Amino acid sequence: MTIDQSLIAKITAEIMARVQEQKQGAAGDGGIFTTIDEAVAAARAAQKQLKKLSIEKREELIKAMRQTSCDNAEKFAEMAVKESGMGRVADKVLKNKLVATKTPGTEDLKSEAWSGDCGLTLIEMGPYGVIGSITPTTNPSETVICNGIGMVAAGNAVVFSPHPTAKNTSLLTIKLLNEAIVKAGGPANLLTAVAEPSLEATNAMMQHPDINMLVATGGPAVVKAVMSAGKKAIGAGAGNPPAVVDETADIEKAAKDIIAGCSFDNNLPCIAEKEVIAVGSIADKLMAYMQRYGAYLISGQDIDRLAKVILTEKEELVAAGCTEKPKKIYGVNKNYVGKDAKYILSQIGINVPDSIRAVICETNADHPFVIEELMMPVLPIVQVKDIDEAIELAVKVEHGNRHTAIMHSKNVDNLTRLAKAIETTIFVKNAPSYAGIGVGGEGFTTFTIAGPTGEGLTSARSFTRQRRCVLVDALSIV
Repeated sequence: MTIDQSLIAKITAEIMARVQEQKQGAAGDGGIFTTIDEAVAAARAAQKQLKKLSIEKREELIKAMRQTSCDNAEKFAEMAVKESGMGRVADKVLKNKLVATKTPGTEDLKSEAWSGDCGLTLIEMGPYGVIGSITPTTNPSETVICNGIGMVAAGNAVVFSPHPTAKNTSLLTIKLLNEAIVKAGGPANLLTAVAEPSLEATNAMMQHPDINMLVATGGPAVVKAVMSAGKKAIGAGAGNPPAVVDETADIEKAAKDIIAGCSFDNNLPCIAEKEVIAVGSIADKLMAYMQRYGAYLISGQDIDRLAKVILTEKEELVAAGCTEKPKKIYGVNKNYVGKDAKYILSQIGINVPDSIRAVICETNADHPFVIEELMMPVLPIVQVKDIDEAIELAVKVEHGNRHTAIMHSKNVDNLTRLAKAIETTIFVKNAPSYAGIGVGGEGFTTFTIAGPTGEGLTSARSFTRQRRCVLVDALSIV
């Protein structure tokens, strides 16, 4: 029997190709794995390699991550809008470049030292190890980039749990950042995730024994979950930021700034203006200027019609024998979250040009538009008699989230009073809300703003733990 050598060679090549594919699958495709166990194990191995690198080398990896993020800012933005159906491409490009350039790196890790008669004590900031990071559909690539840079700068590896409705954008971001890290001489799989994100995968990640820290960027439910997981947790929860305008403000500038902030990425950022509280003497003037800068004013029945479109409602159950009427409970229709103002208005038969960026309407203080965090460019405006009433209402409708508040005023006393009363993590004065994260304002940026757990605007140092080294009776040279 004659053996065909070319056939043997062909079969051998096919077998070797399959073996190679299996090896690559086991190693992950750019940090993407089939199971949480695989993703965590790969991240753990990568973090051990990262620990061996110098701080200088770590910063080279960060530089490569920044460059890749900038180079792909438009791709990520277009993909996110197409996949999630939310936001504006131009604004997401800006956000991607913002986190790429203004997220702190290793320079954020500051050591402290004390020396004296008893010797030398040194405090350094060390990594936790492997961090589990839950990211939202509203800012998919931005949060991965921001947390990725900060967590790697701190010396950690990261297992991401992206929101399923933006999984492709998130996974591509992770892959490209991993490629940049490897090209810069870093270990593979510093950033990992599973190919099919789900609630089950997120729960498995939170409970995994090799996850040392949890960071959640999202709504109240996910923040509560990580805080209950029995690990060190950072929670960046919801907000309902009020914008207060008093009679001393530059009314035209206030109107322009508020519309710019509330319409940015169609109101998806948690820091964006969600309702306006205006002193009555200037409210009409404020609304007139808002229309000049891209707002469309609706009133009367149009407000009711819009509410039926963008809100959901159900009746609250009452106890047996209770004579009270059932109360209506309102929620947000997720089909309109992050949609353009033009599209939202079209749903109630109003056609407007592309230049319209926000819908404004005057409402009572207890209207669902005011109470609920809509996360769409629909901005309710409430008139109040004076600054005292404005401050009281602002504190009430912020719901104690302590997230963000905005105020337009030239009265320093009024600004100070609101800041002290509302106690938010971010307080923006006389500017659009996004100045609070470094767009047109000073300071670094982040898309993980930890109000519930108190870290505030997170950065690399937020993802470290303090380590103290004490040497007695030595190295004090004075």
